[in-house]
Amino acid sequence: MARVDWRERVVINPEIHHGEPCIRGTRIPVKVIVSSLAEGMSFEDILREYPPLSAEDLWAALAYSQRRI
Repeated sequence: MARVDWRERVVINPEIHHGEPCIRGTRIPVKVIVSSLAEGMSFEDILREYPPLSAEDLWAALAYSQRRI
């Protein structure tokens, strides 16, 4: 997998989810993606559950989370 620049896909906008980091163009918070993965969902499961997302969005959510911790 090529390196994904999370800054191109994760946005923080005070108007959306009270400023929680979300995937650009959606209202899907990064924490929903990371929590879903932590609960055992696969990338494929998440992409089925949230059709607006791409695999690159999921990698960006993980990269953003990694930078924050």
